[in-house]
Amino acid sequence: MQIVVDLNRCQGYAQCVFLAPEVFELHGEESLMFTPAVPGDQLERVRRAAAACPVQAILVGERAGPGAP
Repeated sequence: MQIVVDLNRCQGYAQCVFLAPEVFELHGEESLMFTPAVPGDQLERVRRAAAACPVQAILVGERAGPGAP
């Protein structure tokens, strides 16, 4: 599974960091770092993190990003 985060939309609420800390990490107060290729054991956590994002900045899918179906 792949994820893409729209960093222009992300407001740094960090709900994703709390729900999937092995995939999402906050540097400083608003700089989000993430692992685009989600490890198999983190799939459910990442789905929950995407659903919890207040601004829906996280796109999750087999192929996420521009041109993805």
